[in-house]
Formats: sequence, C-alpha cells, structure tokens
Amino acid sequence: MANSDEERLSLADVPIPDHAPHVPEGIIQDAVQALSGVTDAVFRPWIEDRIEFVWLENESTRLGMTRFEEGPNELARRRRLRIDPGRVTIGLHPVLLEDEALYAHTLVHEFLHAAGLTAHSAKHDQLTQSIAPSPSLRDSPLLQRMRDGVLGDAKKQHWTCKSCGYEWKRTTVRRPTRCHKCARPL
Repeated sequence: MANSDEERLSLADVPIPDHAPHVPEGIIQDAVQALSGVTDAVFRPWIEDRIEFVWLENESTRLGMTRFEEGPNELARRRRLRIDPGRVTIGLHPVLLEDEALYAHTLVHEFLHAAGLTAHSAKHDQLTQSIAPSPSLRDSPLLQRMRDGVLGDAKKQHWTCKSCGYEWKRTTVRRPTRCHKCARPL
C-alpha cells in the first residue's frame, strides 16, 4: 500500500496525449464477432462506422465512457426500433496507456455499451472478459495504485471484530466478511 501522497495515483495529473487513442489490432472485429447472435446488441450492424475515440479530460474520475449523441428518448426509440444509433463517442482516460491489458479491457467494455449492451449485465461482463480479460490486481501496477488511492482516502483505515476485539489494517477496498482471527462474521 502507498505510504505517501506522491505514490498515490492522481488521474488529474496524467497529461492528455497529442494523438488519438489507438485501437489494438483486431479487437473491434473480435468484439463484433462475439456479438453475433446477442439480441441486445441492437446497434451492432452500424457501430463500426459510427464510433469515434477520444481522450477523457484528465480530471475525469472514470477510466472510460460511452456517449451517444442522441438524447435518451431518441436513443430508447432507436433501440426499440433497432435502427442506426447515430454518432457514438468512446472516451478513454490517458492513464490507461500505462497498462495495455486494462486499456484493451476498458475499450471493449465501452465498445459493448456502444453496440447496445448499455446495462452492466452478466452478459456484458462475460463478453468483456472473453474478448479482453481484465488484468489481475497482482499483474497491474495501475490497478494497485488506484486501489492504494482509494484506501488512502477512505475514512476507515482499520477493521475491528466486535466479537473478539481483534483489529487489523485495511488492505482491501471491500469490507471483509469474517474476522481474520476468530472467523466470525463481521
């Protein structure tokens, strides 16, 4: 875990590159092929021609976003009628350039939203993982720095068991389910 503020990741400090985001070779074709037969991917026939990739502003707190140029009512109508979605912008945070696997995972995640899988469903997750698996925390220094930033800003820095009184330093974002010492539920 980071011990100083200098080691923590600040997304606002990442410079925005002069070039547009790159698309790893074959990843869009793999995604389009994986969407074959997925009924919720209503924009699949048009999406390759309608997307534009941009960098998110560095003050953004998210790694990726998908924006449809049409408003929500028009977008719902186009989904229902299964017609062309119009222009779609996928924004990626420049910090992703530090981790190629996370870059590909985030790009595919956003591309699937653009293709019509707008909800974070089990199908969306399964397709994202099959096309561009997310890196494990162990294999991604970027994810480790992001976790350390979240933990450093968290109000709760220690966990305490109400049953046995054991206290330990927080090292995960999620709340533990059991005490490390007595194994009773927290």
